[in-house]
Amino acid sequence: MRFEDLVQRHAADLYRYAYWLSRDRHRAEDVVQEALLRGWRAFPRLREAGAAKAWLFSIVRNEYLRSVAKDMPVPENLDDFDLPDERAGDDGLEMREALLALPVAYAEPLALQVLGGFTCAEIASMLSTTEGAAMTRLTRARQALRRLVAPASVKGRKGGRP
Repeated sequence: MRFEDLVQRHAADLYRYAYWLSRDRHRAEDVVQEALLRGWRAFPRLREAGAAKAWLFSIVRNEYLRSVAKDMPVPENLDDFDLPDERAGDDGLEMREALLALPVAYAEPLALQVLGGFTCAEIASMLSTTEGAAMTRLTRARQALRRLVAPASVKGRKGGRP
C-alpha cells in the first residue's frame, strides 16, 4: 500500500469531513493539506492497512482542532467569552441548519458515520470512548434531528408522531 493510493481513495471524504467540521472551504482545504502532510510523515509507522481510513480521519480531526485552538481568542474574563447557543428554536429548520444546531458531542459521531462510513466501533476508537457511548450519541443525534426537522404540527401532537 502506498500513501498516494490512500490519498487518492480518501481525499474527497477527508475534504467533506473537514468542511463539515470547519464550515469553511478554505479552512477545510488547509486542514486536509496539513493532515495529509502529517499523515505522510507518519505513514511508515502505520501498521494496519485496514485502519488507514480511520487513521486519516483522526488526523484531519486533530488538525482541525489544532487550527481552531490557534485562532481562538483568550478572554481576560470568562464572562466576556460568548459561547454558541446550541439550542434550535426554529420550527422551519432545514437539515443542514439542524445538523449545525446539534451539540458537537452528537454531531461529530453522526458526521463520522454518514460522511466517513465508519462503524460504531471505529467511531468509538476515534473519539476515545466506548462503543456503547458512541451508539448512544448516534441515537441521541438522530432523535434530536427528528425533533428539529419535524413540522410544527407534528411536534404539537402527543407522542410527537402523526
